[in-house]
Order: sequence, then structure tokens, then C-alpha cells
Amino acid sequence: MATDTVTEANLDISQLVDKPWVTIVWDDPVNLMSYVTYVFVKLFGFTQERAHELMMQVHNEGRAAVATGSREEMELAVQRLHEHGLWATLQRDDKI
Repeated sequence: MATDTVTEANLDISQLVDKPWVTIVWDDPVNLMSYVTYVFVKLFGFTQERAHELMMQVHNEGRAAVATGSREEMELAVQRLHEHGLWATLQRDDKI
């Protein structure tokens, strides 16, 4: 009788759980810092202060994680950022 039960002893639980995904905004030489802040407020509902902090992280460190969620949610976030002219990518969150 076949079952769907995983019985391999060496299987890591992280292989079974879908890790959250992260949207990352990258620094670019085109967009003004004030515009990047505006986009963060508009798309993610950040306060002006939080949006400014993330924009400064992008500016100083070259990137910032601006959202986490399912792959589908982060793909949509990346698409929306691209529509606003920002360079963004998604990746799995390695912190879990």
C-alpha cells in the first residue's frame, strides 16, 4: 500500500516549508532619492520616516529589503516597482 508520508530520516524540515520571499530594491544612478521615498510610501504604505530609512539604506548599502511574503506577492511587488522605474528583484529569505 502506497502512502504520501515522508520517511527519510535526513530530510531537513526547511525543505518542506516554503520559505518567505523578499523583495529587494537596488541602487541606481537614475532615480532621485525623494522619488524612491515617494514610491515606498505609495506602494507599501510606509511612513515617510520608514520610507526615508529604506531609501537611505538603498543609497548607502546598494540595496534594501522592502517587503516579505509569498513568491506570488513578491513577484507582484517587483512588477509594481519596475512599473515605477525602480530596479528590484526577489529572492528567498535565508533567515529562516
